[in-house]
Amino acid sequence: MLKAYLRTEDTIKALTLELEHLESLDPSTLVWLDMVSPTPEENIAVERSLKLELPTRQESEEIEYSSRYWEDESGIWINTPFLVKEEENFVNETVSFILKGNLLTTIRFNELRIFTEFSRKLRLTPRAFHNGADVLSGILAMRVDIDADLIENLSKEIVTIGRKDPQSFDQPGEFLEYITSYEDINITFRENLTDKHRVISSLLKSAMISESHKRELSMMIKDVNSLITSANFNFERLDYLQNLFLNHLSIEQNKVIKIFTVMSVIFLPPTLIASIYGMNFRFLPELEWQFGYPVALGLIVLSAILPIYIFRKKGWL
Repeated sequence: MLKAYLRTEDTIKALTLELEHLESLDPSTLVWLDMVSPTPEENIAVERSLKLELPTRQESEEIEYSSRYWEDESGIWINTPFLVKEEENFVNETVSFILKGNLLTTIRFNELRIFTEFSRKLRLTPRAFHNGADVLSGILAMRVDIDADLIENLSKEIVTIGRKDPQSFDQPGEFLEYITSYEDINITFRENLTDKHRVISSLLKSAMISESHKRELSMMIKDVNSLITSANFNFERLDYLQNLFLNHLSIEQNKVIKIFTVMSVIFLPPTLIASIYGMNFRFLPELEWQFGYPVALGLIVLSAILPIYIFRKKGWL
């Protein structure tokens, strides 16, 4: 699907293009061409009509830096990931930007909410967007704002985890899985922000970007740096919570081991006495005693009570 945004005086008109209407389009009025899951026929038609070189989906998802950003005398090509929420997780969806002259072309394979919101903003405030560079700067600025909200919400959720009682989870491993899931989300956020930092840094060095746009990009990169710092702090907080939980788990395990150790020490003397009088030797001086059995039982009880008394007095029990 092709969505074209045309400038007419002080307004910007949005329309859905058909392939047969692409040839008759006036490129001088075109500010932004948004390609959503384009077909091979649409790619060929756009390349022929607007004289663009569009990256394939495989090329846009390459991880090498040379594949994420490059420019020549004709324009700038950018492949950068945008965060998309799928159920309870976040994934990076790559979006391609091609800035050539006054035209910005975007290629995406997912219905991203940010593009719907920016399209509405573009039509409501057309005077703020005169060319493709304005649109590119506006999309990046809105993306940074959304990322800031996501990082803030994630930080709040991590703080909430710290207030939970580890014993409220059914299994000890459940709490660790809970923390691991947030670490995975935070890794995705930081990867996204790091890539965005590289893109904005490259745009700041480009001779094709005006000084007014570079001032906006300078503010953006400061915001991105602060978000990366927040993401790193989230890692530190999650590591602290994980270490705290492991220490708590270790203490609980030590308590259990301590109980077994104390019980074994308590029952050791009675076992020794019972073992002595359970030996099958012919000569046992106490064997013929009238009160031998009660005395043996008394010794057993006394040998069990005495360690308990000593442990309590020492504070070990």
